[in-house]
Amino acid sequence: MSGQIEPSDTDNPFSTRRVRPGAVPFLFDGGQSAARLVERLKENGWRGQIVGPHGAGKSALLATLIPVIELAGRRTLLVELHNGRRRLPAGLLRTDTPAEPTVLVVDGYEQLGRLSRFRLRRFCRRRGLGLLVTSHRPVGLPDLYRPTTDLERVERLVEHLQRDYPVQVTPEEVAERFAEEGGNLREVLFDLYDLYEARRRCQ
Repeated sequence: MSGQIEPSDTDNPFSTRRVRPGAVPFLFDGGQSAARLVERLKENGWRGQIVGPHGAGKSALLATLIPVIELAGRRTLLVELHNGRRRLPAGLLRTDTPAEPTVLVVDGYEQLGRLSRFRLRRFCRRRGLGLLVTSHRPVGLPDLYRPTTDLERVERLVEHLQRDYPVQVTPEEVAERFAEEGGNLREVLFDLYDLYEARRRCQ
């Protein structure tokens, strides 16, 4: 089996299961790749920051990088700080040093207060752990990647999602939603879900 999702009359190419981080490939700028970013992360002592605005694809990029980091011989430990969650998991900073080389990955690092960030960095340094974070602004770690959204990138993603579907959202409609949502990819996909549903039901 290829693992490809077969379209049906009840399926929507913009559904959460199809657009969640890890379900679709992250679209890199020309010349970039997951392998190159992981090599850069390694050169930086497994420390790095992914900085970008809301909806730029930071979580999707992490989902693409984590398997490559693990292929490079580093276990990953993912902490997600979203939807009002502003604390690290209980007991995280009291855990023993992992038996194998590990990179702590924090998605939503800016949710932590200054003291929590200090403690986390000290914990990683003392335990010999790597630290890879996403944030809306620079946080003092080496730059790894700064994802941005532009219309051409969104159009490529929409084309990828719709490639096996008879009902289509047009490039003009994608451009309209992109402008309305100020380039926020997550919100654009939500809008396209609603548009696709309305159109599909009229078929």
